[in-house]
Amino acid sequence: MANANTPKRALIEGRAALIVIDIQASTFIDDSAVRSIDNMPGYKDRMLAARDAIDAARAADIQVVFIQEVHRPDLIDFGRELDGDEDIHCLEDNPKTDIAVKEMDFRPTDYLIRKRRYSAFFGTDFEILLKGLKINTLIMVGGLTDVCVHYTFVDGHQSDYFCRVIEDCVAGSSLDAHEASLRAMEYLQTGARRSLSETIKAMQAQIPA
Repeated sequence: MANANTPKRALIEGRAALIVIDIQASTFIDDSAVRSIDNMPGYKDRMLAARDAIDAARAADIQVVFIQEVHRPDLIDFGRELDGDEDIHCLEDNPKTDIAVKEMDFRPTDYLIRKRRYSAFFGTDFEILLKGLKINTLIMVGGLTDVCVHYTFVDGHQSDYFCRVIEDCVAGSSLDAHEASLRAMEYLQTGARRSLSETIKAMQAQIPA
């Protein structure tokens, strides 16, 4: 039975940060039909749309935090990650692993969290950074919806952050997996799924008059 007492929450509660998850160079320079990780149709366009969220966040003085998946070339830190559908990916010595600097307007002054597992929280100093920035709301863009976005969302939820995902600016390994993960995130926090247009409006409302 659905919780009839779920409070209606604002898109941004307290202080927000835009979390840009794994939008890396490979998205824009690898057009292979067969990839190490499957991408749903329209993946690249959804990552490009994330730039609008980044620009709006900067204009509203909302902190942008980039997340980058990386793995050592000797594969020692993959663990169980290659037991499923994913092939070897995001090696440190591969230029395709770099953040998509031009497309996402990545700047030397931006915060960057490197991770070796799906969740940005796991084995990183991400939460220390969020506490230092006094962040309450995490607004997520990037990929994959059903993997790194989903698991970062879950850990954020379990760490008591208000979590939002801009559904126009995330993409999954398949359309079915993408939609299923969005539904799962909405199940955890009512109002988690947000459009790019309403998110930009909420960001603009943060700008002092």
